[in-house]
Amino acid sequence: MTTEIARHWRLNSQRYQLVGEVCPKCGVKMFPPRDVCLECADDTRQPDYQFSGRGEVYSFTTVHNAPEGYQESTPYTVALVKLEEGPLITAQLTDVANSEVEIGMPVEMVTRKLRTQGEEGVIIYGYKFRPRLSVAG
Repeated sequence: MTTEIARHWRLNSQRYQLVGEVCPKCGVKMFPPRDVCLECADDTRQPDYQFSGRGEVYSFTTVHNAPEGYQESTPYTVALVKLEEGPLITAQLTDVANSEVEIGMPVEMVTRKLRTQGEEGVIIYGYKFRPRLSVAG
């Protein structure tokens, strides 16, 4: 349990702010941060890059048989979201009926409860995406 909490705090910038990196050689934007660029294999240890949190649904599926810890949320939709800056990330959708999700739907990142963990009931928060409230901007 203590190890899980420590890992959770270590990943705060990725879970709550969509912080990644930009390759200094080719300029590709990556999330999560990586030691080596996915495009050119250059060393990417650079200052953090803050993603906007805006994107669109690239693909999606509805989960009916959830893994342990996520059963209370079923059914829920998980999407492959293409961020405005380029990277594709996987995230759960929120604030939208499963039947209303469409490919190309504009979405934005929000912080929400992911699951409750352990006998102590520790609540783990992280990013999800909801339909964009304002498509302009």
